[in-house]
Amino acid sequence: MALFLTIAYLLTKTHQFLRWSGGKIFTFWLIWHGMTLFMSRALWHKVRYSGSWLFIMYTADFEEKADEHGVNCHAFADDTQLNEHCHCDDTPTAVGKLEYCVTDINHQMSAHCLKQNTEKTELPWLGSKYSLSKLDGHGPAIKLGSDTIEPSGQVCVLVVIMSSDLSLEKHVSAVSATCFFHLRQIRRVWQSGLAKTLVQAFVTFRVDYCNAVLAESPRVITDKLQRVMNSVARVITNTRKYDNGLSRLTHDELHWLDVTDRVRFKLAVLMYRCLHGTAPPYLMDS
Repeated sequence: MALFLTIAYLLTKTHQFLRWSGGKIFTFWLIWHGMTLFMSRALWHKVRYSGSWLFIMYTADFEEKADEHGVNCHAFADDTQLNEHCHCDDTPTAVGKLEYCVTDINHQMSAHCLKQNTEKTELPWLGSKYSLSKLDGHGPAIKLGSDTIEPSGQVCVLVVIMSSDLSLEKHVSAVSATCFFHLRQIRRVWQSGLAKTLVQAFVTFRVDYCNAVLAESPRVITDKLQRVMNSVARVITNTRKYDNGLSRLTHDELHWLDVTDRVRFKLAVLMYRCLHGTAPPYLMDS
């Protein structure tokens, strides 16, 4: 049954996008119907494992619905975000706007036999500590049908942990803990060439992932990641914690930048790509 509902929905979207005539749609449906009779396993395999393509088809109208309600919408992979900017005194209006928007989207999903997963829906109120203090530190809840979404003190967006006060301390602490765990495992099986490959695969990419959000962060935040990179240099060169020449190892031998410089370099590359038209459209348009 799920297979036929999926095909029916895809046909509806194809009709909207390509403006096919009724006869062609009927012919296309007959072709798919025949394939489901004789190649049901192959089709089910395609429908089941082409999740990203199907997800885009299912959520193609979300942005239009959000625009109708004046709510900003951003989607990346399987993560869909609705956000609204408001002053502290206008939070009831913002809550009502979000509730109406999500309710409208839920009605559209129900028409295509889909259902929102409220268990994975999160509601963070982001702002300065002063602004959050006016909202009792967390902000109001939002009601979606019979479910009530309580505000979260932190939310994970594309593996980046964002706190309500826009602090990245918890994110950096989590990254540091994970990196040190892998470093301890790598040191046990140390080999010169193997250690460098393992470090790149399990540690340094975590430090560089989405590090542009750390721009202008205080040193107390970036120093945690700098300690990770110092330990990485010790593991690769097989030196001890209190051996001299750490700066020479990182800068002269490994040719690494410090964490703060890595962040600036990432921002400079993104800006260069935006100016020369090679960056993703959502960066150049904003």
